[in-house]
Amino acid sequence: QVQLVESGGGLVQAGGSLRLACAASGSIFSINDMGWNRQAPGKQRELVATITRGSSTNYADSVKGRFTISRDNAKNTMYLQMNNLQPEDTAVYYCNADGLQVGFTRFNAWGQGTQVTVSA
Repeated sequence: QVQLVESGGGLVQAGGSLRLACAASGSIFSINDMGWNRQAPGKQRELVATITRGSSTNYADSVKGRFTISRDNAKNTMYLQMNNLQPEDTAVYYCNADGLQVGFTRFNAWGQGTQVTVSA
């Protein structure tokens, strides 16, 4: 089994910053793509950013220039640096990862989510 645990959420004023982390653990052989998604109250979950094992990145238009996704393959950890946060960024942020477990079984795992609240 593979587990993902997010951390770093909280309450911040508009214009502030937060750094989220997503740590993967378990019977991991390798992690391929990782990503951050978010879900605001009453809205569908949306993709925020993705990063490949080689650190190629992709961002939603709404966060380009403000958010930066990164990863540390040696630590099986991914990060999301969020700057100039706005009230519309308020959501539960979920991390996602896919790869291979020990024994070469493919996995796709999700974290439990971390709340980010931005006050005006």
